[in-house]
Amino acid sequence: MEREKLKSRQVILVTGAARSGKSEWGETLARETGNQVVYVATARVDEVDPEWQARITKHRCRRPPSWQTLTVQEALPATIETGLPTHCLLVDSLGTWVANLLSNDEDTWEKIVAQLLASLQTPGADTILVAEETGWGVVPAYPAGRKFRDRLGMLVRRIGAIADPVYLVTGGRVLNLSLLGQPLSRTMTVTSSFRTKTPQK
Repeated sequence: MEREKLKSRQVILVTGAARSGKSEWGETLARETGNQVVYVATARVDEVDPEWQARITKHRCRRPPSWQTLTVQEALPATIETGLPTHCLLVDSLGTWVANLLSNDEDTWEKIVAQLLASLQTPGADTILVAEETGWGVVPAYPAGRKFRDRLGMLVRRIGAIADPVYLVTGGRVLNLSLLGQPLSRTMTVTSSFRTKTPQK
């Protein structure tokens, strides 16, 4: 698949399942901007979980020494707002960011999401957001799991509505959804028009 050359001031969304290669694709896109890359890590460091630490170390080893790394567990909107036009922000990942804020009530969460969406639509750095696809399996059996799945799924959908391009990484392939599909809002409009159309007699 031919890689599109990134334009100035883009919001790019990369989604995929676990171990799909979505982070590697995000890193590839970040390098291709030619800008100074700022890696925005949202994961909490858990020193008592060696398997989690091994995952973080693996990610760190892939980053060039020239990349700056910021650990941002909650203040993602403010971080994006302060991004410089000469930078590329690589946010990895939205799933861990959502998990960090899962204890917030719905009203507070909606305000945070609104702040994030607003930050992505203001002038600043190119921003690449890596997100997990969690809603393709069974419905979680516990409330916290359902809350996480629903919040992340809706967040990815809302960011996907303003991002261009949107990529899906699956089966060892990178799919540009912006070329292959159309926005859901447009689809819903078309579907609605078919439903309301008066049959000809």
